[in-house]
Amino acid sequence: MAKPRYPEPERPKERKPEWLRVRFRPSPEIDETRAIVRGRRLHTVCEEAACPNLGECWAQRHATMMILGSICTRACAFCNVATGRPQLLDAGEPERVAAAVGELGLRHVVITSVDRDDLDDGGAGHFARTIAAIRAESPGTTVEVLTPDFLRKEGAIEMVVAARPDVYNHNIETVPRLYHAVRPAADYAHSLRLLQRVKALDPGIFTKSGLMVGLGEERDEVTRVMDDLRAHDVDFLTVGQYLQPTLRHIAVARYVPPQEFAEIRAEAEARGFRMVSASPFTRSSYHADADFERLRAAAGLADDGGHAHPPPSAGPANR
Repeated sequence: MAKPRYPEPERPKERKPEWLRVRFRPSPEIDETRAIVRGRRLHTVCEEAACPNLGECWAQRHATMMILGSICTRACAFCNVATGRPQLLDAGEPERVAAAVGELGLRHVVITSVDRDDLDDGGAGHFARTIAAIRAESPGTTVEVLTPDFLRKEGAIEMVVAARPDVYNHNIETVPRLYHAVRPAADYAHSLRLLQRVKALDPGIFTKSGLMVGLGEERDEVTRVMDDLRAHDVDFLTVGQYLQPTLRHIAVARYVPPQEFAEIRAEAEARGFRMVSASPFTRSSYHADADFERLRAAAGLADDGGHAHPPPSAGPANR
């Protein structure tokens, strides 16, 4: 049975500033996207994580698929996904995801998952099978994965990389000082090593990571995370405002104004990331299709509809 995600005492929720207010506008396209997802018995991080961008993305028939079930084995303080004992692995899920990608007509798809610490490979094999199924169903669709950290799952990273996603994303989430409060079951150094390992295994895969702000971090801590990510040769950084999903989740320490996001983006770009997305509403998969095209262009690759991968990059110090 799934339990509340973060069982802290309830506390007052600070009123959002105007720049963070979103008005949901129903549309036939949203209904069609929902019908496809429901019809294929799939989960999306858009719904499970209560993403504020759902209406905008689904109106464009863009949905981020969440595989390996809807119940996570961890209880991160920021996340709205349910925690508890996961369901049995659904062997037919990769093919249903692929079918939905085809129905939605996606040129670029993001596949993420819950943490599955209960599985020997952490779900890596399921990621690989899902990538293969999408390639078979929609050969022109580029695939981005957003994986768990596969902590203590030997061979898991290698299994996903061997399936050759176009983008491998793993979110660092917050600054090291806040890991115990925000991401207690994870390890900052391990997440950095994961991203570096992906590049070592296949320099032709774009690597990506995301950071939330507004959790109590200092600006110099944010820039040190940027430096760490560049030192581990990460190509693409996303930075967005943390929003408290429920009163039982960790509280927002501060709402970061749009101008400060512009400053963060400039600082990240100066450090040599190929691509940076930073705004209050930025999330890992928000505008991922358009961002991927810009990322590919930044790497000097033509949009030929295939799965061209970037050339090995120079070391971080040379960018």
